[in-house]
Amino acid sequence: MQIDFHHAATYVIARLAGLSHPKASKVAYSAQYVDDATNAGVIRFDNGAMYKRISSAHKMLDYRNSKALKNRQVWIPYHFLPGNGGLPAGKVPRGGFHKRLICTPDSYVAQDMLRACIADRDKPYGLHRLGITMHVYADTWAHQGFAGVNHKVNEASHIRSRDTKAVTKLRDKLVNFFISESFPLGHGSVLSLPDRPYLSWSYRNGTGQSIKRNNPKNFLTAADKMCMAMQRWQIGDPDAEVDGLPAADKKKIATLINSIKFEDGDKRHDAWMKKIKSGYFSFGSASPTYIPKGKGSWKHKSIGTKEWFDDPNETFVYKESFLRSDWKMFHDALQAHRFDVIHDVLPKYGICAA
Repeated sequence: MQIDFHHAATYVIARLAGLSHPKASKVAYSAQYVDDATNAGVIRFDNGAMYKRISSAHKMLDYRNSKALKNRQVWIPYHFLPGNGGLPAGKVPRGGFHKRLICTPDSYVAQDMLRACIADRDKPYGLHRLGITMHVYADTWAHQGFAGVNHKVNEASHIRSRDTKAVTKLRDKLVNFFISESFPLGHGSVLSLPDRPYLSWSYRNGTGQSIKRNNPKNFLTAADKMCMAMQRWQIGDPDAEVDGLPAADKKKIATLINSIKFEDGDKRHDAWMKKIKSGYFSFGSASPTYIPKGKGSWKHKSIGTKEWFDDPNETFVYKESFLRSDWKMFHDALQAHRFDVIHDVLPKYGICAA
């Protein structure tokens, strides 16, 4: 998924789940920032203090940077959550270890990830972790059938769609990127097709299986399940009976998913934001903002930098507010999420992949 869903739609869903504007804004910002937190390493301050953060994405999702793309500690916990074949802990899918790594919508693994998130709801970074979790949870629908490792299951051929322009542009981009439809990591072989809400398409994967994808249906299901997850987060009970999206708002979300057909995710995001500001949804008019880097961003407010890429030799002015800043809380949550997924959740399913 891209910024239209990870930020704008996530904000809408959070509000419909009952979160206030400030809380929903923080959740939505965190959800999108997973794709923009591309810097890692130590931040050094003028008073001798230091803070080490990790990255959750690579620069512009550069499909040509194969060395970076092999970083399982980025792809597996944040973008291609292993689904264990849709089976519960203790059950092993047929077909080898890679079958466990394939992303599966709303899997038992994903449910355990949600439980870990809810367990941290009262931490200072609880809302930031909820946003990160919503990013990963949403992507279990968009990235289903693909794995965050190099494997032939990620290969794609016979790509078809009613939107013939989308397929033509895909092939042009594959040529320009010097990669092919058999690029075996994540969904690199189909680039952004899984992330565009309005598309229905099909392909044949590297194991010979024919796959049909209905993005509008999958994205709407994801929205409803995300609403339920956030309602349970508020209650503090991962098993609570909740209603999900209100019927009228669900129809409006479906309308936007199907009708906003810009290839560019930023343009789709702008269209969503206009609808939010217009009072289109039942919670009324609102104006959430998202600035990934530069002036006004969480990072700028936290350590004072306006730069997109870090200079490892730079020293920043330390402020007491740093420890409470959203940028620092996001990175705390990022590390907590990765630790729990890799060291607690996945081992329950016999998965040691990062």
